Amino acid sequence: MIALLFDIIGMTGTFLVVGAFFLLQLNKASPTGLVYNMMNLTGAILLLISLCYNFNLASFVIEIFWIAASLIGLYKYIKAKRTANVEKA
Repeated sequence: MIALLFDIIGMTGTFLVVGAFFLLQLNKASPTGLVYNMMNLTGAILLLISLCYNFNLASFVIEIFWIAASLIGLYKYIKAKRTANVEKA
């Protein structure tokens, strides 16, 4: 039963990461946007959680990099929003 739970968590993460990529390719998401980066971050975290049950070093490393890239994207998004708000004022 616990294996099924971790599989569901991992598959949810997979759908989020792949879904974000599809949205990007269909021009429904911006690579600098909140939705794209949050889907990638959430998906990578869920995949990392699933790796706690079925560990794989290569997958673990790529998810760490995916999380880092998503956090950089979110930082840049927030910074751009703050700059835009300051310029409006």
